[in-house]
Amino acid sequence: MTVQSSVSLRDSAAAIFAEAVAAADPAMSLRQRLQSDPLPSPEHSGRSILIAIGKAAPAMMEEALQHVQGDHVALIVTHSDNWNEVPGATVLTSGHPIPNERGLKAGRQIIALLSAARKQDQIIALISGGGSALVPAPVDGLTLSDKIAVNEVLLSSGLDIVRMNLVRQHLSQLKGGGFLRHGSPAPITAYILSDVIGDDIRAVASGPTASPIGSHADARRTCIEAGIWHRFPKAARAHLEKSTPERSIAVETANNLIGSNTISLEAAFRCATQICRAEIVSDALIGDVSDAAEQIFQAAMSAKFDQPTALLFGGETTVRLTGTGCGGRNQELALRVAQLAHERTIPGNWVFLSGGTDGRDGPTPAAGAMVDAGTITRVHASGHDPASLLASNDSHKALTLSGDLLMTGATGTNVADIQVLLLGSNA
Repeated sequence: MTVQSSVSLRDSAAAIFAEAVAAADPAMSLRQRLQSDPLPSPEHSGRSILIAIGKAAPAMMEEALQHVQGDHVALIVTHSDNWNEVPGATVLTSGHPIPNERGLKAGRQIIALLSAARKQDQIIALISGGGSALVPAPVDGLTLSDKIAVNEVLLSSGLDIVRMNLVRQHLSQLKGGGFLRHGSPAPITAYILSDVIGDDIRAVASGPTASPIGSHADARRTCIEAGIWHRFPKAARAHLEKSTPERSIAVETANNLIGSNTISLEAAFRCATQICRAEIVSDALIGDVSDAAEQIFQAAMSAKFDQPTALLFGGETTVRLTGTGCGGRNQELALRVAQLAHERTIPGNWVFLSGGTDGRDGPTPAAGAMVDAGTITRVHASGHDPASLLASNDSHKALTLSGDLLMTGATGTNVADIQVLLLGSNA
């Protein structure tokens, strides 16, 4: 395939991204694990309790039910975009990224199911990204409104996912080992599709089957250092100010990682090498989108332009909200790269794609964006100033005007973000 014109570059970038998403297929990933390491069986007279939470929950549960034996019960909690009927399971939908009343009810159902587990039973947890917001279970003293307020503050704070989930864990009955606390003494086996860079299982869906990331004091200190403590509801601050002893739970637990951003990035690389020269520049593109955009631009300027080249990145950036616009981290990153390239010039034809593997970027229907050398000119031609839209965090509007939104629909999986920068040849 020749990757010279901007149209061909766009087609190639989309194909590379699609391969990355396909590599995170939750059913395939779980099937491969269970074929080599079958599900354990409960003890005599016991039953299997299967609970799936996250954006990949329906696909993971559908696969798991083909491997479970004996008496069992199955509950799924996912986002409405990922809803799918799964025979043999109850499927509930709730809100993401903002928790809602449906999620609160779902959390109560999960707690009731876990609390009914006996020693001879076994709990099978199927965990994927999105579980933090999808299953709110506030600690005593907090309301759903408090949890929503906390979540809104965290999402606009610029904190990375690990530090956000550290805070969430200490305000929840299910996060940070909640499945262990409520499901004790039944053994737990978890299969985890990671959307966290570095694959810290304590941070995926806020770690329902793992120990907390840190202490109450750590969570409080994180909020203070980030300058968001005063924005938390009074009840949340009061809870985090309590001196709470660390709780150790003696429950047999096995956490199994079945998919990750790294695996998807490697799949993108293999696809790219069939099209052109390719390089994985970073498997940990994190931090503020403005810094990430500069890193991507510098990588482009350091590249040779003697033949078409794909520069690949994987990670999860953050956005500090200062305006009232609408967008997401992938859309803002793409627009910032386009702005830098417009101001400083990347030679020749190029296309940059930044997309969430779940198909949703922030509170928008887009997965991200795919920009090129004409993006900024097209926004100007619509009568708007791209820099002003960026200052208002209104990347979605800018990219709608330029026709550069990446629309995939919900993918049914979630392993963070993939970025593809394709550079045409000047030779």
